[in-house]
Amino acid sequence: MAKQVKGPTDHVVVVGAGLAGLSAALRLAGAGRKVTVVERESVPGGRNGLLNKSGYSFDTGPSVLTMPDLIADALACVGEDLKDWLDLVPLEPLYRAFYADGTQLDVHANTNQMQAEIAKNISPEEAIGYGKYVDFVTKLYKYEMKDFIDRNIDSPLNLLTPNLARLIALGGFRRLAPKVNQFLKDPRLQKVYSFQAMYAGVSPQQALAIYAVIAYMDSVNGVFFPKGGMHAVPRALAGAAEKHGVTFKYNTTVTGIEKSNGRATAVLTDSGERIACDVVVLNPDLPVAWKDLLGKEPLSIKRLKYSPSCATLLIGSNKSYDHLAHHNIHFGESWSGVFDELIKKKTLMSDPSILVTVPSRDDASLAPAGKTSYYVLFPTPNLSADIDWKKIGPKYRDEMIKALEDRGYKGFGDSIEFEHMTTPLDWKEQGMEMGAPFASAHTFFQTGPFRPKNLAAGYENVVFAGSGTQPGVGVPMVLISGRLAAERIVGPVK
Repeated sequence: MAKQVKGPTDHVVVVGAGLAGLSAALRLAGAGRKVTVVERESVPGGRNGLLNKSGYSFDTGPSVLTMPDLIADALACVGEDLKDWLDLVPLEPLYRAFYADGTQLDVHANTNQMQAEIAKNISPEEAIGYGKYVDFVTKLYKYEMKDFIDRNIDSPLNLLTPNLARLIALGGFRRLAPKVNQFLKDPRLQKVYSFQAMYAGVSPQQALAIYAVIAYMDSVNGVFFPKGGMHAVPRALAGAAEKHGVTFKYNTTVTGIEKSNGRATAVLTDSGERIACDVVVLNPDLPVAWKDLLGKEPLSIKRLKYSPSCATLLIGSNKSYDHLAHHNIHFGESWSGVFDELIKKKTLMSDPSILVTVPSRDDASLAPAGKTSYYVLFPTPNLSADIDWKKIGPKYRDEMIKALEDRGYKGFGDSIEFEHMTTPLDWKEQGMEMGAPFASAHTFFQTGPFRPKNLAAGYENVVFAGSGTQPGVGVPMVLISGRLAAERIVGPVK
């Protein structure tokens, strides 16, 4: 049985209405607790933010939605049905991959369809290898989910289960890139089935093969798009929570936690309010929560290594391109070199790989009539690099536009009607340590039982939720982290 908070748990204050905080709030409300959510912004979502400008509606955070069952699961805790709250469109293709040699490949969730795509565009042998790869990641997911991701882990000894032996036998603790290459020989496929390690903040060469589970979550289980954009997800979760008695205090910043005899007794806000409570769930970025709210920084948190960051451009444009899907990945010629630059050398990519999402393609209401919205993401080093973003930002923006034009977006720069750039410095100002929206990197000693725990040492009743704690980064993981936080308070939620 995993550890739980001590003492009464009648009133829980959740600090931050990010996806993890909302996931926890729904479970706690479903378990009969009084829940108050305090959020500094005027809307829920946290990193999953919203920007409305010039008739465009932009998501400012994650753009790829996988594992919608986890959203359904959170809503079910209060007896709500996903389809009453969200209109989810399965994306087809999941991604369109463009390569430096001019070839392209559509990625499909359906294995037979994907095998046909590979056989036609690459070779029948690679299609067979892909089939074997799908078997591998499906087993990986099955063994990993229950024992390693979807449970509270108090000690590495908790991992000594039959599934650990199965994962070892499967090769889950070897390196990701060689494991992928065992099944897929064509570099184009190797890239499209290992780039997801980037979300975990490590290169495919450095990542453990267990991170192929992210490739399972999107490339096998499917990618979805919520009508209204990604921000529809936190809106739905918050709406359902409110319907079932959760109190939301928006535009309110928590400034401190009152402590007495090893317990948090109240949450203090910038409006001078003191909210007495039995338990506190902290959803801000973990190191920020420690420093700003608990007033200290344990050595284990100080020592964390962070994922690369990214620069994003939100673009409102009068131009659309027929060759694009909803999510488009443009791979440069360089691959391992890109990761060396980002992680080891901490320099900007000389031959960038780029993600371009076109939300208005599947929901015209997100842009004015006849216009198109783009979400452009370039991975960059985090703020441990010697890069002055104040100075380099405008210049890098021009380089981003040029890189897009070089990759087939003819006239992209001239067709821009609205733009908004976010650099690692902006992520830092939004409360993300090291300007890293993907949190601390999933290196071996920052993964699973070695990732910072969700119980705050020195407090009987403070629990963390979000990407900085277990199980980790990404929309599915933070939704699970909300459940794990709630289980620390009310025990396993059936």
